[in-house]
Amino acid sequence: MKEEEKQKSQARQDYEKGQEYLKKTDMAQAAAAFHNALLGFDQDADENGVANASDKLGDICLEKKEFEKAIAYFDKAYAICKHHEDRFSLFSLERKMARVYEESGDYAKAIDAYVDIVDEFNALRDPRGAVETLETLAEVYLKLTEKSKAADCYRTIASIHKHYKHNNFCARYMEKAAAIEGE
Repeated sequence: MKEEEKQKSQARQDYEKGQEYLKKTDMAQAAAAFHNALLGFDQDADENGVANASDKLGDICLEKKEFEKAIAYFDKAYAICKHHEDRFSLFSLERKMARVYEESGDYAKAIDAYVDIVDEFNALRDPRGAVETLETLAEVYLKLTEKSKAADCYRTIASIHKHYKHNNFCARYMEKAAAIEGE
């Protein structure tokens, strides 16, 4: 065993093994390693470790379409990040939870989450993130056959592009909004 690995806790070693398995897309082994890491971090009272392992387990559960488990893991990580006032980790988790809500068919929660995410991207002055989220929100509205709300999303995207003088993109999204309303 390398000297560096001797200094790392077993939980940290398990977490790193989990990351290696993720890179190899071996989800079963990654889940086992992150679960062991979570238990170890919990025993060590390492809140950051618990949050990180919970986040990774939530990602795995989301990919496996185990939505209730994914939310439970993300909620655990969220509570820790909220306690530590880690706004960027909270934002990352909010985006993941929105995806869980959407993929599980809980569209009301997905819409609420995506609207909050758009607001956060606007506060961060991140037009790309706002546009991407508005596109996703429009797709959710279309799944619910709420065409006027989807068209509003596309018009908002067009407005963002117009602000940055992206005239071709602006026109494209205005056309998309008009086409949806014309259906």
